[in-house]
Amino acid sequence: MGIKPLDLKKKTNNNYKKYTMIFNWFKIFIYHLKQSKLFSFLNVLGLSIGIAGVIFAILYWNNENAYDQWNPEKENTYQVLNKIGMTGNTWASNSIPFGETCKATIPEIESICFFNNTWYDDAPIKYQNKKIMANKITVADNGFFDVFPFPIVKGAKTNILKEDNSVAISEETAKLLFNNEDPIGQSINYSNKSYTVKSVYRLMRPSSIEPNYVFGSVKRPQDIDSWGNFNYGMMIKVKKGTDPTALLKKMQNVNFVNRTVKDAKESGQTVAQYLKENGETTVIIDQLQTARLHGTKSSQGINFPEGRGNLQLLYIMVGLSILILVLSLVNYINLATASAIKRAKEVGVRKIVGATKGQITTQFIFETAIIVILSIIFALAIVELSLPYYNTFLKKTLTMNGGEFYLQLIFIFGLVIVLAGIFPAVYISNFETLKVLKGNFSRSKSGIWIRNSMLIFQFGIAAFFIIGALIVNSQVDYMMNKDLGFSGNQVLRIPFNTPERKQRTDKYLTMKQEIRKISGVEEISTFAGTFGNSTNSSSGFTHNGIAVQPRNVEMDFGFLEMMKIKIVQGRDLSPEFASDTVSNMLMNETLVKTLNLKNPINTIITSGWGDDDGENLKFKIVGVVKDFHITGLQDKVPPMVFVNLKTLEWNNFNNVYVKVSPNNLSETLAKLKSYWEKNVNPDYPFDYEFVNKGFARTYQEQVKQKDLFFILNLVVIVIAIFGLFALASFSMERRLKEIAIRKTLGAETDILLKELSKQYVIFCLLGFAIGIVPAYILLQKWLENFAFRINVSVIPFSIALVSLLILTLMIVLAKAYQVTKIDILKYLKYE
Repeated sequence: MGIKPLDLKKKTNNNYKKYTMIFNWFKIFIYHLKQSKLFSFLNVLGLSIGIAGVIFAILYWNNENAYDQWNPEKENTYQVLNKIGMTGNTWASNSIPFGETCKATIPEIESICFFNNTWYDDAPIKYQNKKIMANKITVADNGFFDVFPFPIVKGAKTNILKEDNSVAISEETAKLLFNNEDPIGQSINYSNKSYTVKSVYRLMRPSSIEPNYVFGSVKRPQDIDSWGNFNYGMMIKVKKGTDPTALLKKMQNVNFVNRTVKDAKESGQTVAQYLKENGETTVIIDQLQTARLHGTKSSQGINFPEGRGNLQLLYIMVGLSILILVLSLVNYINLATASAIKRAKEVGVRKIVGATKGQITTQFIFETAIIVILSIIFALAIVELSLPYYNTFLKKTLTMNGGEFYLQLIFIFGLVIVLAGIFPAVYISNFETLKVLKGNFSRSKSGIWIRNSMLIFQFGIAAFFIIGALIVNSQVDYMMNKDLGFSGNQVLRIPFNTPERKQRTDKYLTMKQEIRKISGVEEISTFAGTFGNSTNSSSGFTHNGIAVQPRNVEMDFGFLEMMKIKIVQGRDLSPEFASDTVSNMLMNETLVKTLNLKNPINTIITSGWGDDDGENLKFKIVGVVKDFHITGLQDKVPPMVFVNLKTLEWNNFNNVYVKVSPNNLSETLAKLKSYWEKNVNPDYPFDYEFVNKGFARTYQEQVKQKDLFFILNLVVIVIAIFGLFALASFSMERRLKEIAIRKTLGAETDILLKELSKQYVIFCLLGFAIGIVPAYILLQKWLENFAFRINVSVIPFSIALVSLLILTLMIVLAKAYQVTKIDILKYLKYE
């Protein structure tokens, strides 16, 4: 049936009425906007700040949770880690025979992949007459593209790294190295070895690994049959639907049968005795899909080359941004309900002429929607302008794009309208018609308790942020100023890049004599490790039934003295004693205490290091080293043993440490650079870092959290000031007639100020009492992450309370003083 002309006319009239009604609502909104410019601006700005905070958190959240989501094998791929014996140390490293045996005996495992344990390398790459300093170099075996199936755009699709001299490169690298040439089949040189380019792949980002080069030939011959050499990163790909618990049980059994049982038999013990003394290595697997944020923390804190996600910082940022949005919404609702007094008669008149409660509610939600739209526009502008600084802060390249982000933005829009608009709209629509038209609505207490409750809530949030900022700041200052047990002042760490590993020690000792001759160089030494990132190896042994897994510090003579690390018992290793390069060692205080050595000097230790015949070497303790922090203050000082470079001849130190004079530093550095690039390794550019600066990276995440709290603290205080100022203004305007009567009866200004401000002081105290409980609980939880931490005292709580009280009194008294100067006659006239 067709539409009748009369029906069409009715429909047209209805649409016209709707458009007219909406247009009238818009004109009313503009009118009130002009009438209350300041409070309208505060409304929009407050909501904008809250929404901007949530947008920042969403961008960070999306990026962190996007890692490896491109990978079709993310649910079936696992990283394998090991918790070593009774020491409890967790390592993101494995032995080759363990992985190979798992692959051969566990049918659920489809493929395995071994990586160079350092994941990335930076080194010169040569092609014909071209040489570039390449970064993000990975060395892996043929299983790499099974666990990270980057799309192959050119060359072989399978068995890419089957031959040891194979290499795959990224698209960007192919353009950089070969320009418009076909890279497939070309030969490039890396680490004095030629490799043939087999494939070109497209990097998918973000990923846990984003290599520019993937070279074959990762396995070293000496590690092929050694169950004790945990020198390789390892990942496995399993069949779809594999139960990870059952898989883990089977992998644990492989380790038990092939390592624990055999080691117990070789030591002449039962398995129970062996486990009691040494404990068992526990296998851990982390699913790639969740490993970045929720995976096991390794001993070095980084399980993947692109770094671990900072789940704590993510939660802090999301939680605090939600708090700020809630604060902004509370502020808006407070302002909206308080300002309702001015629109009470409007609502009464509209009800008299026939407006329904639903229409009035819809009108005020419509006005809220306009304010939210303006707030989101301002919020996007804030985010766009601040994004470069935000990216610098997080070391990210976040952008505002993608379907997911826009859907989230729409969700925020809807959520804010519902939370900010419904209550004020319903509250206003429930005004009693006769009451408001008589003009006595301003004396009604309707809704005051809700606004006051929200103001108390605002004070609670502000107290939480101030306390949090003070405690986080104190912990970071403590970390930055704590005695580390060593002094890195004026000490340079210079990467010692030399491919001839076997001759590394000899080359270093020769070079050392020449560098000492450079003016400005005070001392030179080395050790196999990095301050802030521990040492390069660890070996376990048992003494008097106590199993330990200390860090190995292979060092040059004079290293401890140069770094101002103290000897508390015995002596340092010295070239004056021939045995100091053969069978003498030092221990740190932590290891001495762990082994319960009452008189450690001259104690003989059977180490975990074997000689050519497989027998464990015996060492005599000649000194005890005072504990110092080689890793960050989040970790306890690890047990450590110290031997000379020549004792084990592992040659696994990667840096040279040079102490320089602060005088004519630029000249000294120029001479070092000239010598280094000419005599050490011409292929590598001279690079250096001050040790203190390198160690500072161990607490850079905490510095981020400190800065985050500081910035958000300012934001919260600004929003709280908006709300307090606006609410105090409306509250006191409601009491103008009362103030006029009091002044007529002779009330002094100071009495009036006291009367007008005392309720806000009470609100402040109540809010503070609410805020200190979550602040104390959550910040104690945060401090548990640190082995070395401050004790929470009453000082930050006292400072927060005094700050809130001063802020409250400044705002309220300023407004109160203003209203005490009113014209009495104006407010005592008959209305």
